Amino acid sequence: MLDLAAPHAVAQAAADPGTAALSVRALVKRYGAGPVVLDGIDLAVRPGERVALIGANGSGKSTLLRCLIGLQPATSGEIAVLGEALGNRPRGAQVARLRRQTGFVFQKHCLVKRRSALSNVIHGMMGLPGSWRAFSHSLAPQEWRARAMEALADVGLADRALDRADALSGGQQQRIAIARALVRRPRLVIADEPAASLDPAAGRDVMDLVSRLVADA
Repeated sequence: MLDLAAPHAVAQAAADPGTAALSVRALVKRYGAGPVVLDGIDLAVRPGERVALIGANGSGKSTLLRCLIGLQPATSGEIAVLGEALGNRPRGAQVARLRRQTGFVFQKHCLVKRRSALSNVIHGMMGLPGSWRAFSHSLAPQEWRARAMEALADVGLADRALDRADALSGGQQQRIAIARALVRRPRLVIADEPAASLDPAAGRDVMDLVSRLVADA
C-alpha cells in the first residue's frame, strides 16, 4: 500500500525494480510554474501484486496513475511499465502500445449512454487494428463480441448486454466500465477510485469484483 497522504510523499514498495512489472524512480510532477504535485516517488510492483494508493483529495493519486501510462508526462524521473521505459515526453506510438496492454477504470463511468452495454464493452477494443469496427456491437467481429460477452458475464451483466447504458444503475454502469477495461485481457489493470461515485454498498461490491477479476486473470 502506497500512502500519498502528504502532498510530497515519498514511498517505495518492497519489490525489486529489476523484476517489477511497473517501477518508478524519483518521479517528479508539477504543472507549469505551479507547486510540485509529486516529489520523488519511488515505487515497484511485481507481476501478480495488487497495490492500493491511499491519500487525501489533491494528494496526487490520479496524477501518479496517469503518469504511469503516459496520459500525463512526468516532469522528471524514471518510469518503466511492462518492460518499456517511458521518457518525460513519451512517444505517441509507445503510449498507444502501452495502452493496448493496460486496462484503466476511471472514476467516472465514461460510457456512451445511448449505446448498449455490449457496444460499450466492445469500445475497449479501440486502438486495435480495425478498431473502427468497435464503434458498435453490430459492426464488431464475432470474436470481439464473444469476448465482450465473456467480460459482461464476468461482471454479472450478460443478461443486460443489449440494454442501453443509461437504463442501468450507477453500480451496473461501473461494472460495464470494468468489463470494458478487461475485455482486451490486459497485462496491467489500473483503477482510479472506481467506487467514488457509488453508494457504500455498491462501492464495496465493485471493489470486491475488481479484486476478484484481477486475481483470476
